[in-house]
Amino acid sequence: MTREEKSIAIEDLTAQLAGTNIIYVSDISGLDAEATSNLRRACFKAGIKLEVVKNTLLAKAMEASDNDYGDLPSVLTGNSAILIADVANAPGKVIKDFRKKAAKPVLKGAYINSEIYIGDDQLDALATIKSKEELIGELIGLLQSPAQRIISALQNKFAGSEEEVEA
Repeated sequence: MTREEKSIAIEDLTAQLAGTNIIYVSDISGLDAEATSNLRRACFKAGIKLEVVKNTLLAKAMEASDNDYGDLPSVLTGNSAILIADVANAPGKVIKDFRKKAAKPVLKGAYINSEIYIGDDQLDALATIKSKEELIGELIGLLQSPAQRIISALQNKFAGSEEEVEA
């Protein structure tokens, strides 16, 4: 790879990093062609972009980015792939589900909305992070709950008074 090609690759990676707040770094080395294809297919279905990257180029792109990736560049050893998504828990769920059949991919680290997660032991926590839509749904449910109880109580009281009138 020439210096110019590296520069273009760094610019492309920097642009990708700037366009998202959710990045997972994983190790997918050792997966055969079929397993890699299945992983890519699972990522595609979940709306995740999977890309194998060179560690040095990704580290330089992180450095050039406006985001603060903290210690995340320290995990860039061996083979690395980045998973870029719009939903925070989607890559975690895909990795966790895929690992039911294979030992890889291994989570190296993640950057989610300015938070840094390092190590494969974070996978369970990342897979259970609630998405923005899930949080909004829960909040709406909590806000509606008291009003629904009041309406239900009034309906029960009204239904009870009708039965008394009929009797």
